[in-house]
Amino acid sequence: MKFQFSPSSSLKTLSAVSVLSLSALALPSQAGEWSANAAVTNNYIWRGLTQTENNSAVQGGIDYASDGGFYAGTWVSNVNYGPSDVYSYEHDLYAGFAFETGGVSWDVGYLYYNYDKEAEFDFGEVYAKVGFGGFSGGVWVLTNTEADEAPGQDFDAGSTYYVSADYGFEISNGIGIGLHVGYHDGDFAEAFNGTTGGYYDYNISVAKDGFAFMMSSTDVEGPAADGGYDNDQIKFVVSYAVDISM
Repeated sequence: MKFQFSPSSSLKTLSAVSVLSLSALALPSQAGEWSANAAVTNNYIWRGLTQTENNSAVQGGIDYASDGGFYAGTWVSNVNYGPSDVYSYEHDLYAGFAFETGGVSWDVGYLYYNYDKEAEFDFGEVYAKVGFGGFSGGVWVLTNTEADEAPGQDFDAGSTYYVSADYGFEISNGIGIGLHVGYHDGDFAEAFNGTTGGYYDYNISVAKDGFAFMMSSTDVEGPAADGGYDNDQIKFVVSYAVDISM
């Protein structure tokens, strides 16, 4: 989950701690160059669900964007999936192509989520996003997962998906407002999240000068199968992100 306003940074943050919905599909402002980002947050939210048992996270990444629209990058965050899970991490790798035609922004690519041995749930998705004005939408589809190697696990490519719709606008003095709704469904989503059936997530975010405040919730009733947190309660998330010159 990234916090800078670029195609690569929008991959996971549309439903997380930031307001990438404000310009999730903007083309790179400095094409053909390297950039970096760093952030801290009191809760790592991904598709409406906490990845740190409602605890804080430190995150950061490095990106490259070419003149022609190709981009690639890597991003890392601490995660926590249980009381004894203290040092786990998530490490993402992604690459894609972003371009604009007739005022419409497009972004297609591949994202691989790599976890340490504690989680053992690495997986990859292909994604496609489109944006016009303050509106944007996207779809992410499962392509592969190492969970297939576990006994009794069989997750076919295309069997799990996530769709999102976002709207962002500025009210005054650089204050941005982001509105988001998403839907996650499929066997792998249930296994990874500890949920039953598909679920909706939604949030409202406010951001200015790197600071972001978000209210996020889902329609998942009660705690997840392996979690002690209430997924249907509203979560209040505060974050601060910076872009780093390279």
